[in-house]
Amino acid sequence: MTRLLTAAALVVVCLAAPLAQSNERASSRRADTGWAQDVPVLSSLVAFARAESDLRVAVSRYLEDRAAILRRYEVLYSPVRHQRLRRFYDGWQKQLSAVDFKGINHEGQIDYVLLRNRVTYDEEMLALDERRWQEIAPLVPFADTLRLLQEARHDRKRADPRAAAATLTQVAAEVARLTAALTAKPASAGTNAGSKMTAAVANRGAAYVAHLRDSVGDWNRFYDGYDPLFTWWASEPYTRLEKALTAYHDAIRRQLVGVRPGELEPIIGDPVLSDGLRADLAVEMIPYTAEELIAIGEREFEWTDKQFKIVSNEMGYGDDWRKALEHVKNLAPPPGEKPWAIFAIADYSETFVEKMDAITIAPLAKEVWRLAMQTPERQLQNPFFTGGEVTRVSYPTDTMRHEDKLMSMRGNTPHFNFATVHHELIPGHHLQAFMSTRFNPHRGDLIRTPFWGEGWALYWELLLWDRNFPRGNEDRIGMLFWRMHRAARIIFSLNFQLGKWSAQEAVDFLVDRVGHERANAEAEVRRSAEAAPLYQLAYLVGGLQFRALYEELVTSGRMTAREFHDQVLLGGRMPVAMVRARLMNQPLSRDYRTSWRFAGEPLKK
Repeated sequence: MTRLLTAAALVVVCLAAPLAQSNERASSRRADTGWAQDVPVLSSLVAFARAESDLRVAVSRYLEDRAAILRRYEVLYSPVRHQRLRRFYDGWQKQLSAVDFKGINHEGQIDYVLLRNRVTYDEEMLALDERRWQEIAPLVPFADTLRLLQEARHDRKRADPRAAAATLTQVAAEVARLTAALTAKPASAGTNAGSKMTAAVANRGAAYVAHLRDSVGDWNRFYDGYDPLFTWWASEPYTRLEKALTAYHDAIRRQLVGVRPGELEPIIGDPVLSDGLRADLAVEMIPYTAEELIAIGEREFEWTDKQFKIVSNEMGYGDDWRKALEHVKNLAPPPGEKPWAIFAIADYSETFVEKMDAITIAPLAKEVWRLAMQTPERQLQNPFFTGGEVTRVSYPTDTMRHEDKLMSMRGNTPHFNFATVHHELIPGHHLQAFMSTRFNPHRGDLIRTPFWGEGWALYWELLLWDRNFPRGNEDRIGMLFWRMHRAARIIFSLNFQLGKWSAQEAVDFLVDRVGHERANAEAEVRRSAEAAPLYQLAYLVGGLQFRALYEELVTSGRMTAREFHDQVLLGGRMPVAMVRARLMNQPLSRDYRTSWRFAGEPLKK
């Protein structure tokens, strides 16, 4: 309670800051490029700081306190952890409801809405964890006994060595019996304790067994070697328990998940289903249902299919754009030459964007980025690019199998990279990170929305296509391939998260409809299955949001392109609906919800 009162007091202090004058607010929205200079103009940074959010410290306090609670109550699914988090969230909701919302400056009102949404989302995720615990509980009947060891230590209670040894011995025997019963059955994602259990739930259960093993290991290290009596009693029982938990974890993975030694793991994932998607869509401020978003993805897929045919005809392949795609797949550079092709595309992209005079690029941002190569192991999850200050490139290494080398080369030709270099570097992820770590970084920590992150980088693909960015038809094929891929992500990732498609159906869709190499399609679906539920669809959906906002503000003449793009980055990472509210200086309320239909109405089937 004392900590909650302290947090409340800090919120009050934050809100006591005077309301920013309207002319200062307007000034903060105008383009001021003093911050971009090699040695920034200090007056521009001071002016920016004076217009910052009244709730910036409150947001940081929420995030730091929550992180501290999670570190202290570290055992997943523990009722003690859940009770402490629920008390924390309830306290913050009460404090938010007591705030004088009209007394906060506009930037603070934006943060209020974001913070309220985040606390509500965290409460939803806590409820989801409680439901997920009920699904895996039959696999781990010993969980309470083990979690109490670590929780007692964190409560500063000393373990009784003899009693601890008895507990470890008893749980080791119980785990061994569970392992024997499980391995006596045929290996399949089938039954456990008489009830059906999916591979996804079993995989979650196996992960929890490993988590408990690590937790007990940390508990044991606190005493072992430091407390001679503890070591005398508990050393052998602990070793027996550790081996038993490892064997049980492996048995679950083998018998219920379907993992086979020496084989690539099956793509499992853990779909959140419709309830989980509703919570994610709410915190991201997306006023569409999952089904409507799938329809939008299908509409964008159809548009790309038509554009493919236009370009394919220009290349002499008629309507069979797959032949044009096959031609582009065979234009890979020889081994050793890939980085230099990337550097050439980066130079072309930066020059093109600078000539548009549509965004301010700090010279240091251009100076510091660099390339690295993806390892063969990493390419199993990401067969293409990862971006940022260090951008990592996928290409075959000498240790890869011949077939894998060919697939990697065919999926990473310079014309396929043409749409991804500026996506990952400038004006995409590298420039985003450069700015968001310097301006309003607290918003990125509050909601790490991929609709702002991936959506911004994808938006530039849309904008540059409209500006005739490609150097020729091969580049157009590369750009269209990725655009279709992003539309496909909406379709397959949502169908997977809703439980309508299996991982194999998603892989087949990418191979049959988009033209992926099978290994790359499998890596893509594996990445999607392990990512946040909305991550993959956020690329194109976020891009459509930024494009709609550009048309609303720039095409209409209300802002210049440079003002628009600079202010998006200066405002920090947040749902694009709140970017819109900020740039339009929209009046906000404490219960603000968006109804912005940025992609229009999806076609009805």
